[in-house]
Amino acid sequence: MGAALTGSGVFRKRKLAELEAQVAAADIPETSPKTGLDLVVAWSIVGTFIIFASAVIYMMESILMPVTLAIVIGMVLGLAADRLAHFGLPPALGGLLLALIFVVGLFFLINALIEPLTSLAGQAPGMLERAIERVLPYLQRFEWAKVAIAGTDEKAVTDVAIQNAGAMLGLVAAGVTPAFIQTMIFLAALGLFLVGRGHLRKTIILAFAARDRRLAAIRIMNATENMLGFYFSTASLIYLVLGAITAAIAFVGGLTMAPLWGLFAFVSSFIPYLGVTVMTVALLCAGLMTHDAMLLALAPAAAFFILHLVMENLVTPAILGHRLEINPFLIFLAIIFWTWMWGAVGAMLAMPLSLIAMTIFNEVRTQPPERQLPG
Repeated sequence: MGAALTGSGVFRKRKLAELEAQVAAADIPETSPKTGLDLVVAWSIVGTFIIFASAVIYMMESILMPVTLAIVIGMVLGLAADRLAHFGLPPALGGLLLALIFVVGLFFLINALIEPLTSLAGQAPGMLERAIERVLPYLQRFEWAKVAIAGTDEKAVTDVAIQNAGAMLGLVAAGVTPAFIQTMIFLAALGLFLVGRGHLRKTIILAFAARDRRLAAIRIMNATENMLGFYFSTASLIYLVLGAITAAIAFVGGLTMAPLWGLFAFVSSFIPYLGVTVMTVALLCAGLMTHDAMLLALAPAAAFFILHLVMENLVTPAILGHRLEINPFLIFLAIIFWTWMWGAVGAMLAMPLSLIAMTIFNEVRTQPPERQLPG
């Protein structure tokens, strides 16, 4: 009986070996190489998807813009809430507390800006008239400017500008109601995101069946939050110093509402390239409206531009190092794209969204060592 079983086992092993030899000797069908037409079709599908996605993003601006802003800020506040968890504060409660502090601070900031901005809006026609009267004599020193303004009545230009100033203020007022609705969407999305942040992370992780996919999802989410937290915390401190120095420059330069200039410098610094350009031009116009002497008029703008160059090229690289290096051309394209999509808020979101895309790309491209699932 035992000999029969042994013979049967030997027969099975021999049969299995013959089957493996047949599979190994079988011809493996060769896949045909992709032709140029296949590549064209693939890139056409990708291009069509990008076009449709851009159209959806543009059409749903009123919803997607505040929600995206809430997610970005919520990721930063959520990371800070995780740090507070070491002191015994639950992450959800810590996130809501930080969100409340953020909203209250934003409310007081807006309340403090209402009076000077209202005063500035009331003085806008007179300031515009004085600016034209001061700038035209300087332009007439250049031959090309003389040709451009030849036969133009200075009084007529001033009248047209003053008339259009009222229409511009009307457009600004018309955008107040949509802005209020978007603010409400932003606050609701921020609160709900912070409350359900832990459950949302768990849902995303469990959506993948494979263990390595879950590990990749955990790694990408952690890396993205750490990158955004590091960028906003460090950049905020740097730009806060820049804003304080800008306020001092505006005060010494004789410009009105110096703290407001410091605030604008702080906010505009989060928009690479375009922010410093707009701020420099604004300081130049304010200097021309304030001072008759050309050197005194140029001094605030020149001082701010030099300060920003030092901050961006010496201080910021020394603190941030090579951790946030992105191709400047890609940043410029991102600013143009998101400004076209969502205006000023899109310009401010261009850098964080670029950092998120860069982090995801680097994490997907990098093959990490084998690790165990946490917990």
